[in-house]
Amino acid sequence: MIQVRHANVEDAAAVLAVWAEADAEPTMTDDEIAIRALINHAPEAVLLAVDDERIVGTLIVGWDGWRGGFYRLAVLPRCRRRGIARRLVNDGERQLIDRGARRLAVVAVTGDPGAVQFWQAVGYDIQPDRKRLVKNVPLVP
Repeated sequence: MIQVRHANVEDAAAVLAVWAEADAEPTMTDDEIAIRALINHAPEAVLLAVDDERIVGTLIVGWDGWRGGFYRLAVLPRCRRRGIARRLVNDGERQLIDRGARRLAVVAVTGDPGAVQFWQAVGYDIQPDRKRLVKNVPLVP
């Protein structure tokens, strides 16, 4: 049975392994240092779907006190179509709504039709007039 829990810093390598196996689009922050920093900063930020102690899905839940956001929804290919992604999103939404969020946003790969269809199926709308701008900042040792 799938359980959802918050990640701890010891889960960082396993989270990266899920992202790799799930073919999540890689970014420059895909490393154990960044994941551990996130968990240390916001212990409730990383939700994990766990099946018999093995991590099978992830969702990063962001809250800045104003808006909620979701990043890095990933489920292992062999575990898809079992409601795991929906469960992670539902738990993430509940967490954000309990904190007072009134607007939720998703960072997703819009070029992936499956990702777009999933997010639309769970109630999210694409805002075509919005563009995301990003600046990568190098890690300073």
